[in-house]
Amino acid sequence: MSTERTLVLVKPDGVRRALVGEVISRIETKGYSIIALRMLDADRSILERHYVEHQGKPFYEPLLEFMASGPVVKMVVQGLHAVEMVRKITGGTLPSQADMGTIRGDYS
Repeated sequence: MSTERTLVLVKPDGVRRALVGEVISRIETKGYSIIALRMLDADRSILERHYVEHQGKPFYEPLLEFMASGPVVKMVVQGLHAVEMVRKITGGTLPSQADMGTIRGDYS
């Protein structure tokens, strides 16, 4: 059994839509622990470091602008196989491919 930690971000649109509690609830309902939680306005330097692998791609600047458009909630989730299971809870990256019953499938 592998206890892992993973980062979860509730992006500015999720914060504006008051979905932070729903995201936390879904994670905790599956038995995972929130071991760190913080709301912040991410400045450009933080976002550039976080999204460095996307630098030079056509969506890079719009992504940084979106992520700086309002507060984000970041949390560290811990539990058995946390990385894989949080991906299942949140759903596919593209909303059109996210299964119903996942966070993205239900809210994006």
